[in-house]
Amino acid sequence: MFESLSERLQGVFDQLGRKGKLTEKDVDEALRQVRLALLEADVNFRVVRDFVARVRERAIGVEVLQSLSPSQQVVKIVNEQLLELLGEPARLATAPAPPTVIMLVGLQGSGKTTTSAKLAVHMKKQGSQPLLVAADPYRPAAVTQLQILGKQIEVPVYSESGAAPPDVCAAAVRQARINGQSTVILDTAGRLHVDEDLMNELLEIKRKTSPTEILLVADAMSGQDAVKVAQEFQERIGITGLILTKLDGDTRGGAALSVRQVSGVPIKFVGVGERTDALEPFHPDRMASRILGMGDVLSLIERAQENFDEQRVLELQKKMKSNTFDLEDFLDQMRQLRKMGPLSQIMDMIPGMSKAMKQGGGDAALQEKELKQIEAIILSMTPHERHHPEVIGGSRRRRIARGSGTTTANVNQLLSQFRQAQQMMKMMAGGKIPKGMAGLFR
Repeated sequence: MFESLSERLQGVFDQLGRKGKLTEKDVDEALRQVRLALLEADVNFRVVRDFVARVRERAIGVEVLQSLSPSQQVVKIVNEQLLELLGEPARLATAPAPPTVIMLVGLQGSGKTTTSAKLAVHMKKQGSQPLLVAADPYRPAAVTQLQILGKQIEVPVYSESGAAPPDVCAAAVRQARINGQSTVILDTAGRLHVDEDLMNELLEIKRKTSPTEILLVADAMSGQDAVKVAQEFQERIGITGLILTKLDGDTRGGAALSVRQVSGVPIKFVGVGERTDALEPFHPDRMASRILGMGDVLSLIERAQENFDEQRVLELQKKMKSNTFDLEDFLDQMRQLRKMGPLSQIMDMIPGMSKAMKQGGGDAALQEKELKQIEAIILSMTPHERHHPEVIGGSRRRRIARGSGTTTANVNQLLSQFRQAQQMMKMMAGGKIPKGMAGLFR
């Protein structure tokens, strides 16, 4: 979501890097570009004004203008100010005695119901026993949607037909206490806009359940509207944190940079996809790093640890050393990689990779399509062919191409790439660095 902003900022820093020494005029021109980039990203204008003023105050200091690498000093200052803007990492509070009640609030369409399920999945991973509560009787099929999601993720859903939402929530908390469920997640009703009836109902739910956390679910793609909604809910209900949804969307991202500063409450989670496990704790330092084009290696490692089978990795290492890595293993690794999320997200996490792809004319969506094509080709092979690709001759290649809806040239290209990968693995397993890769290991 920060692709455009990241490109603009990197352009500014590249210009500064070409100057041996910086003058106050250079800094002012760079900050003018930073200001425009932030405004175009839909960051709140007051937040932009204060941000740029703080950066300028430090950037025109003697330690920057007279340093050996002034452009790097400016990047460091911008990074530090971004961290200040995004706030400290904030985690969910827990009740002194279970259950911990988490009340989700927000406008209709912000993604509360799916976020409720995602949060339940997150809590299960933390060892909690969550209970989902369907407290939105107004939106058609809202209760049914939560029940379907609950069944998918194997989390119980509490609902009562015809009862008022505050009574449903209070009864659910009582049941959770009896059944020993440690977390109760309240999926409350929303409206298309903030109104008195909604606020009164939410205040009554708050009074009857005494929630530990009241989290506003806000759509990151709604830009400054999300900031206004956060202000209103904070003033009327008193929220303790935010969950920004659709952070993987094609949006300018200003809400993420504005909402914490304007509302005064921290962002606790971000939604990064449609899947029920696509909810991540918010890490301000990682967000700042991605905005500045420095990647997010820690998140990449965490995703890999969640999605890759450790035993399978050890087996593959043995196969690499014995040179028995085949197309079945290749397909398995490709599927493991795709489980980590869209390729564009993964590329953004690797420092410099997104920029390198653009310079090389690469496109993540196109590469995603190529991965699907490779999968189709391998699946069109017989098990014997996958284990022994050397037997694939001309007639077999034509059959595989027909079966996968591709061309013989596509099949030839895959087999050629696989042979190269095999050779590289064999060399690396023997402790040799393939020609052309030596620079990566210096």
